[in-house]
Amino acid sequence: MKKRTYILACLILLVTAAISLLAGNGSISSSEVFDCLIGGGTALQKVIVFRIRIPRIVAATASGAALSVSGYLLQKDLNNSLASPGILGINNGAGLFVLLYACIFPYRYGGKCLAAFLGALLVTSAIYALASGTGMSKTSVVLSGVAVSAFCLSLIDIIISLKPETVADRAAFQLGGFATLSPASVVFAVPVIAVVLILSWLFAPSLDILIMGDETAGGLGVNVKRYRGAFIFFAAILSGAAVSMCGIIGFLGLIVSNVLKLFYRGNGRGGILLCAVSGSVFLMICDLLGRNLVFPYEIPCGLFLSITGAPFMIWMLIKKRKRLGA
Repeated sequence: MKKRTYILACLILLVTAAISLLAGNGSISSSEVFDCLIGGGTALQKVIVFRIRIPRIVAATASGAALSVSGYLLQKDLNNSLASPGILGINNGAGLFVLLYACIFPYRYGGKCLAAFLGALLVTSAIYALASGTGMSKTSVVLSGVAVSAFCLSLIDIIISLKPETVADRAAFQLGGFATLSPASVVFAVPVIAVVLILSWLFAPSLDILIMGDETAGGLGVNVKRYRGAFIFFAAILSGAAVSMCGIIGFLGLIVSNVLKLFYRGNGRGGILLCAVSGSVFLMICDLLGRNLVFPYEIPCGLFLSITGAPFMIWMLIKKRKRLGA
């Protein structure tokens, strides 16, 4: 049964990618896309297929997998169904460094993806250092993340007050989407995401043990502090790499991982695989809708996720309250 589920999920991913490749604006038809794939087509059609659509599909697939698995790792690691990369300030750290880059190097967008990636990693390092002083417990990690996130937001507000011309760049980054996707960011981020996804899958058995509680995990020989820190860093690297390509896309890790829990009760390795595929499919569908619903204009896929994510989070809070009340 599980094997069939994995195969079905991968087939859905392939079908979604094919639809995303063929569907688009009226400047190129499906038959012309096929011509380009087999070596034909005009120069303009090749640019649309190989420089715009295929990199966009690759970026959406990698970003969806990264953000979904990041949320899954944090929720399992911290035993909190409402945990997400945003709760640790990863997104705010990435946004802060993008803003700093815009101040130091105005009108140079090539290094924005690297700035977002470094911001996510440095913020996570600060959280790890703060939480390590208190034993690396679940509560200390969350509180450290809230503190660092608030600090980053304060710096962002100060920069905007002193350099208001950077607001436009920050606003575009925070919308989240692939309209201004840079091929260089895809080449930089996708291999990083692939490596960390593999590492997360390899370390997943330890994640299953951490769910039992710190005392039980320690009694079974698991170094709780080391593995909790490792999974948090995996989540941060995945989020930072995804943010470097698509900007700040919220709620994806929250939605996909919690929906997955409704029908999947297996181990961590299967959960990571299904979460990665489901997140890729979901983000590609959002991007496809954003490209075609109001053509020739484009709605950033981050807005679709915000529209669906906010009610979903409210539903999660109500559900959690009812369960605690029961």
